[in-house]
Amino acid sequence: MKLISDPPIPVKIQKMKERVRWNHSSIVSRGIDQTSMILDDGRDDRPDFSFMVIGDTGTKSHYGKHPQRKIAELMLTQRDSCRFVLHTGDVIYVVGSHEYYRSNFIEPYREFLENGKNPKSIRYDRMVFNLPILPVLGNHDYYDVPLMYRWLTGTTQPLRRMFRYKDIEIGWHGSYQGNAYAKAFLDYLQAIASGKELERHLDKHYTAKSDTGRCLRYQPGHFTRLPNRYYTFRYGGIDFFALDSNTFNEPLPLPATKEGEINRRELEKRRREIDQEESEILGLCDRLNPDNPFEAEQLDELSAKLDQINEIKVDIEKQLASHKLSAIDFEQLEWLKQRLIESWHTSDVRGRIIYFHHPPYVTESNKWHQAQTLAVRRRLRACFDAVALQVGSLTQGRSIVDLILNGHAHCLEYLRTADTGYADSHINCIISGGSGHFPRSQRQEGRELMETFEEIEDSYSRKIADSLLYVGREDYKAHRRLPYSFVRIDVQSGFPPKFIIRPFVAERVGENWSDRAMDAFVI
Repeated sequence: MKLISDPPIPVKIQKMKERVRWNHSSIVSRGIDQTSMILDDGRDDRPDFSFMVIGDTGTKSHYGKHPQRKIAELMLTQRDSCRFVLHTGDVIYVVGSHEYYRSNFIEPYREFLENGKNPKSIRYDRMVFNLPILPVLGNHDYYDVPLMYRWLTGTTQPLRRMFRYKDIEIGWHGSYQGNAYAKAFLDYLQAIASGKELERHLDKHYTAKSDTGRCLRYQPGHFTRLPNRYYTFRYGGIDFFALDSNTFNEPLPLPATKEGEINRRELEKRRREIDQEESEILGLCDRLNPDNPFEAEQLDELSAKLDQINEIKVDIEKQLASHKLSAIDFEQLEWLKQRLIESWHTSDVRGRIIYFHHPPYVTESNKWHQAQTLAVRRRLRACFDAVALQVGSLTQGRSIVDLILNGHAHCLEYLRTADTGYADSHINCIISGGSGHFPRSQRQEGRELMETFEEIEDSYSRKIADSLLYVGREDYKAHRRLPYSFVRIDVQSGFPPKFIIRPFVAERVGENWSDRAMDAFVI
C-alpha cells in the first residue's frame, strides 16, 4: 500500500503562493518584496557572529529514547553565543502533519520558544522564537497520506495496529500540501481578511528596508514569521539564501530510446520488489512488542527501513513521471540567479551562504545515487554558470557561494567540490541532516564522488567532489553506533570571511549516551 504521497510541483508552488497572498494588490502597492526579510535583533551589523545548523529532526520519543531532545540539550550549551539556527528541512516526520508539531518540535525545542516552560500551551501556528529557528521545507514537510489510508486507519482497528501509525509516525493527517509547515513558520496572510485588516498587518510588520524594497521585519521574541517558502536575509555582511528544493528536484526525463525503455522497465521492477519488501516489514512490525526493549530496538530499525523504502519509491515515481519537465520551478531558480548577481554587485556583502534540503553532493548510502540528487546538482550548476557569466571578474577567483548547507541525508558530512568544469567548482558543502532521525551509513564506494558526463559521441567520468568528514551510523562487531549531530558555524570578520565549523555529536551505543565536540576546522 502507498503510505505516503508527494504533491505535484505545480500544486506545491500554487498552494504556497496562495498562503502568502503572493503579489496581492495591497502588497504590490506598498513595494513589498515577499522574498526578503530583515532579522532585527540589533546585532545584524557585526561582522563576527555564530549560528547553528540542524536538519531532519522531526521525530518524537521512541521507546524511551529521544535523540532529537538530546541534540536540543546539546544545542543549549551553545545557545547564548549563537544568533540563530538554520534548519535544513524535514521539520516533522513522516508526513509533516500538524498533529505532530507539539511532540516533534515544540517539546524538543521548548527553550527556544517564548513560554517554553509551558509547551503544552503553545499552538504550532502561533510559535514565537526567542532564538530564531529559520527553516526550509524538506520533502517530508510536503508529504501527504492518501485519503483511503486515512479512512481505513481511522475506522479499522486491525489496520491501525498493522500499520502501527504511532510507531512509524504516520497519523490521521498529512501535511495538506505543506499547509502545516506554512501555518507554523510563514506569515500566513491567507488567514487575514482582505482590506483594512490585511493593510494594518502589512503596515505593522513589513516596515524593514532591503535593497529590493520594503520587507518583513523578523523580531525575536515578538514576531517570528518568514515571508515565503524561499527567502533571503543579510546578516553581518553575509547574504543568506533559503531555497525550496522540493520544486526543482524533478529528475531529468528518461530518453525516448531503447535504453530509456529498458531503464523504465527496471524501475518498474524495482518498485514491485520494494512494495513486497515493505509488506514484509509491516508484517514483522505487527508481531513485535514495543514494551520489550529488544523488540523495541528492532521496531526502531524497521521504522527506519520503512522510511528509506518510501524515499526510494518516491524517487522511482519521480523518474517514471519525469517527462513533465514544465513542472520545474524556474521562477525560483531565476530569482536565485538574479539575487546572486545583485549580491556580487553589492560592495557591503562579504560572503554568500545557500541552504536548502536536497544535497547536490553527498555520499550517504541512500542518497548519493538518487535521481533527485543529480537533478538538483544540474539545476544549481546551471544557475551558478549563469551567475558567473554575468559577474565575470567580480569574483576574483572566489566561488559563486562560500558555503552550501543541506539536510535530507541522515548524517553530518563535509564535502568540497573539485574542478567540475563548471561554476560549481571548489565550493564547501556541509550536510547537517543527522539531528534527530535514524542515522545512516556512508556508501561503500568510497569518498570520491564521480559523475558521468555525456558528449555527442562519447561519455567520460570526472571527479566532482571529495568527502572530507562523515559522521553517520557505524556497525562494529556487536556494537551499533548511532551518532546524532549538529554544527556550529563561527563567521569571522574580514573580507572574504573565514568560517570555523564546529561539529557536535550525541552518540548512542546500546543504552548508553555520550556527548562530544569534534575538532573544529576552518574553511
